[in-house]
Order: sequence, then C-alpha cells, then structure tokens
Amino acid sequence: MCLAIPGQIVEVVDDAHRLALVDVAGVRRNINIGLLDGEGGGVDAGDWVLIHVGFAISQVDEEEARATRDMLERMGADYEQELEELRASVIE
Repeated sequence: MCLAIPGQIVEVVDDAHRLALVDVAGVRRNINIGLLDGEGGGVDAGDWVLIHVGFAISQVDEEEARATRDMLERMGADYEQELEELRASVIE
C-alpha cells in the first residue's frame, strides 16, 4: 500500500531542482517540491506537505498534518512500512 504521509519542510536544499529536506516523524529526507510551485511561489521552510513517492503533492496546515499522522500511526504496519521506505530512499 502506498500512502501520502505528512512532513514538515526543514529547508530548501536545491532551489534550482526544487529539492527540500523534510522531517517525517523524525526521518529526514530530500523530496521534490516542484509540483507545488505556482503563482504563490510554492512552499518553503516550515510548511507542511503531504509526500508520495518522493514528491510533495499537497500543502496542508499543521493541524491537518498532525491529524493525518495520528490516523496513519493507528494503521500500524502499513505506516511503518512507508516510513521504512522513506528511510531507504535517496533523492539528491
């Protein structure tokens, strides 16, 4: 099962390639934030996003991010598997 999991952007690490370091329940990885670019300028450090296969697919507020994470944690093994896959992923 593939899930979109919430994470907070720590910093934009490569603006030209739209890569940002995110924190997902203590796991830190680079993701692509380019899909969220638009007239408003996209997302930046401190923003919360939903992440799927290495891409930020939606911006959410902190309350929604925490509620989503709480729900995912209750799913148990599927959520843990998603975190393991995130730990193993590398985007540079």
